[in-house]
Amino acid sequence: MRLTQEQREILKGSKGETMAKVMKTLVMYGDTFGADKLVPITSEYNHLVTSFGLKMMTPVFDLMQRLIDDGAVSGQKFTVDPRPMDKAVPANLLQKMIFKFFMYSKQGDYEEQLKKLGLLGDSAFTCACYLDQVGNRPKQGDILSWAESSAEVYANSVLGARCNRNSGIMDIMGSIAGFVPYFGLLTDEGRKAKWIIKVQTTKQPEAQLLGSAIGMKVMEDVPYITGMKKWLGTELTDAVCAYLKDFGAATASNGAVGLYHMEELTPEAKEQGAALIQENCKVYVIDDAELERVKKNYPIMWKRKNRKPELCFVGCPHMSLQQLKNWTLRVERGLQDAGRKKVCIPTVFTAAPGVIRAFSDTEYAQRLEATGVILSYICPLMYMNNPLCGSMRVITSSNKLRTYTSARYYTEDEILTKITKGGKAK
Repeated sequence: MRLTQEQREILKGSKGETMAKVMKTLVMYGDTFGADKLVPITSEYNHLVTSFGLKMMTPVFDLMQRLIDDGAVSGQKFTVDPRPMDKAVPANLLQKMIFKFFMYSKQGDYEEQLKKLGLLGDSAFTCACYLDQVGNRPKQGDILSWAESSAEVYANSVLGARCNRNSGIMDIMGSIAGFVPYFGLLTDEGRKAKWIIKVQTTKQPEAQLLGSAIGMKVMEDVPYITGMKKWLGTELTDAVCAYLKDFGAATASNGAVGLYHMEELTPEAKEQGAALIQENCKVYVIDDAELERVKKNYPIMWKRKNRKPELCFVGCPHMSLQQLKNWTLRVERGLQDAGRKKVCIPTVFTAAPGVIRAFSDTEYAQRLEATGVILSYICPLMYMNNPLCGSMRVITSSNKLRTYTSARYYTEDEILTKITKGGKAK
């Protein structure tokens, strides 16, 4: 790897032993993936994936404290993934005890460390940091050091920023040093598509289901998606961005997609078109039957598969402001059709603290509360990591949550029917 004079001096210890180790870590990381140099991070803010004070993560807390004590603090302020706990989310006494004393007992101490390292504030806890109400929105071409897969794929694809699929801790290492290794999705060649995806459905495909199908097929490769213009158009409206947010999260979790191009819609696809497609690329055709095949093959992890669901999560990744408004209207209509006043399954909608504040200033907030739906800033995945919660019959419209936990996936229409009309799982 070719290092600049400044980088070589840091590696030799010009800024202290700890900074030298940070630089060595980045160099070793880059060497592993064949990077030939380090390039400067150009985004205003960073985003960290490790937001949870999990008791078993003592080595991480020790590392963070060493960085703080030695003054190796990030030059960037940063947002961070959602908090793992919220008193508003249903949990029995035993579940709460496990959360507080056995799982996330270090949450308060860890958040104090994050503040010293550069946390933007208490409102910075979200996986959807790029939303307007949060403010960590990179510009096209920005070089990032992120690790949260759903945020990273959104930044790469919808915003046109450049970021590899880094691991946790590597995100803050790059931010502290101010450099990241130059390889993969940071390069022009690495951003070219190895797959053409031809969407030939008779209706707009469910974002989470379409993303799941593509992610499982292409894995870590870059797909170029055609056939979505008639459903999404050619402009990145709020509704389209919300769709792409959920779609991208599914590609990143059901596969390992860090970047996708959508014909005539995403920035690079608009600018370069078919020039983004590599020669001799593979083709994957997705029609109604293919989406149904993918959905039917999801494993059901519940011990009693046909029992009534105990809990529902919507919002993984976190919901946008417009999604909250739309879901409020849908739940109201669903309850009215069913002759009910409140949802019949405990239901949690999750969103960023800033989005929740903005939503609370609208007429929709009281209307959603009246339906019995709980609004929370929690990370559903971290909630499900509690073994007593993971064994519950949880339903979700998130393919990310389905992939990483025992939660059972349903489309948004199916979720609406479940929470407003009830009945056993089918």
